[in-house]
Amino acid sequence: MSLKDQITEDMKNAMRAKAVARLGTIRLLLAAIKQREVDERIEMDDASVIATVEKMIKQRKDSISQFEKANRDDLVAIEAAEMVILQDYLPAQLSDAEVVAAVAAAVASTGAAGPQDMGKVIGVLKSQLAGKADMGKVSGLVKAALAQ
Repeated sequence: MSLKDQITEDMKNAMRAKAVARLGTIRLLLAAIKQREVDERIEMDDASVIATVEKMIKQRKDSISQFEKANRDDLVAIEAAEMVILQDYLPAQLSDAEVVAAVAAAVASTGAAGPQDMGKVIGVLKSQLAGKADMGKVSGLVKAALAQ
């Protein structure tokens, strides 16, 4: 079963269970998926669905930081709950040690010598770690590895 089909099934189950918050979040996710499919005239595969989920999680993180600055704890709680639901659709996250090992392997395989080669290393890692690690954190690790 594709990830998109799984999300649709989860929406049906949330309707049956009358889980209002979960249902609303899943509907937002399906709307984002359908919007991208219509805009780009494509049928989304699991990788592009994961990219959409990651984008929505990043939006939630940004919203949470803004709401915290404005002392809106009620909105922070809503965004955090949505983020937890969205994270269910991401693959299992890699540990820090696994990410560091992947960065080291990518630096070695590309023959990167300095910060100017960061794009090559990130290009290799993006396909390997998409959805499995926070790419912002990976970028920082690559930068640190290439600065040595």
